[in-house]
Amino acid sequence: MAGKSNISRVAMKAMGLFGGVQIAGIVCSIVRTKLVAMWIGPVGVGLFGLFNQALDTINTATNLGIRQSSVRDISQAVSQHDAGIIARIIAVVRRWSLWLGLAGATLTMALAPLLSRFTFGDQEHVWGFVALSAAVLLMTVANGEYAVFQGLARLKRLASVTLWGTVFGLVVSVPLFYYLRERSILPSIIAYAAGCALFALALRNKDYPRARVTTRETVTMGKGFVKLGIYMTIGNFVTMLAGYIFNAWLNNHAGTHEVGLYQAGYTLVYKYTGLVLTALGMEYYPRLARVAASKMRLRAFVSQEINVAMIVMAPIATLFIVLRGPIVWLLYAPEFSPIVTFASWIMIGTIFRAVSWSIAFVTLAKGAGKVYLATESIDAVTGLALNIIFYRLWGLTGLGLSFMVWYILYTILVWIVYRHVFHLTLIAKCFYMVAWALAMSLAVLLAMEHGLVAVAAAITAATVVVGIVLAKKALRL
Repeated sequence: MAGKSNISRVAMKAMGLFGGVQIAGIVCSIVRTKLVAMWIGPVGVGLFGLFNQALDTINTATNLGIRQSSVRDISQAVSQHDAGIIARIIAVVRRWSLWLGLAGATLTMALAPLLSRFTFGDQEHVWGFVALSAAVLLMTVANGEYAVFQGLARLKRLASVTLWGTVFGLVVSVPLFYYLRERSILPSIIAYAAGCALFALALRNKDYPRARVTTRETVTMGKGFVKLGIYMTIGNFVTMLAGYIFNAWLNNHAGTHEVGLYQAGYTLVYKYTGLVLTALGMEYYPRLARVAASKMRLRAFVSQEINVAMIVMAPIATLFIVLRGPIVWLLYAPEFSPIVTFASWIMIGTIFRAVSWSIAFVTLAKGAGKVYLATESIDAVTGLALNIIFYRLWGLTGLGLSFMVWYILYTILVWIVYRHVFHLTLIAKCFYMVAWALAMSLAVLLAMEHGLVAVAAAITAATVVVGIVLAKKALRL
């Protein structure tokens, strides 16, 4: 029991640490966008979005998932308690990061004319994409160091590097925006990437001696995480493609206004609640990778992670549903009120998302790239089909119901893999925790839909109190 409490305490603290960092990152992003809008105008916001989107796409394609896949190898090296092995795998990850960064930068420069034509319809931004290649290299190097921090469980250092890199990018960008106006967009993006790389390299791990590895050793030792990363990259591409296809379909069948409402509700719930799961995953993934060979410990860790996720998600879900109207009006505008019910059903779906997320990490911890690609591809196709069918039947609200059904099916899918491919089970308590979170969220939603605001508020208050009590117990406060 003490061991389980310790797991919960570590998970809760990691979530608090990285949750704070991500909130700070969001604040910096909001301030940066606001300044661009004020001092440069819509053209600046458009350029900022287009170049950043290009940077994200290029990095996704050329990094080969090394930011996530290499964490597994580093964590498993740590579990062997051999400083020599750990030092060697760190050296391999850093060299692969440099190689991929140089390859990505070279590819960006080579494709600069094509990227300019495809993005802007002219050749006037060729040198802009050539300059963007520097950001590609810097972000790839930084991602390699982030993987080392996470794999070694140096979470405080990783949080510090992430936070200071973001703040540095903002501080440098402010005078650039003010004095250079439209010409500041690319220097600002490069400054952010430079800040991330600068702090990552300045605070890089020095606990292990620098190891010398040959090119052959680098290829041999790195082919495992590179192969897994390729599967992850393809899986992510399939998911992005399915999302793009649905947005295009919705735009053709319902118009841009409906796409805007869908994106607003989807972003409001999916992306912001995703910050909680990302924060939890910073500690969870490397911990899972270290014990990937032990069925008993995997079972305990996955079950406990589901418990922690429910402790956090149940209060968030009920609070959001009760306050959904004011939240939508505050973050968007009154004309976005049609997304209220739609977003509420998405929030119910996030309960299943948190469960499936906890289970699906086992696939990565096991290094089962083909299984990961298969499950993600099936999930993407299922989500696309459900969105189209449910929208035709029930409109925008149907997309919320689709999201919930989608993640119920995905939870079943990853459970089948977890149970029959990896031969693992869950501890009974986590089923009760899921049932509690789901029951409270559904009860609040039904109460709100029938105008029983006082009842919904009472259920929410009870859920928050129980969540605080369970969180305190997990933290041994």
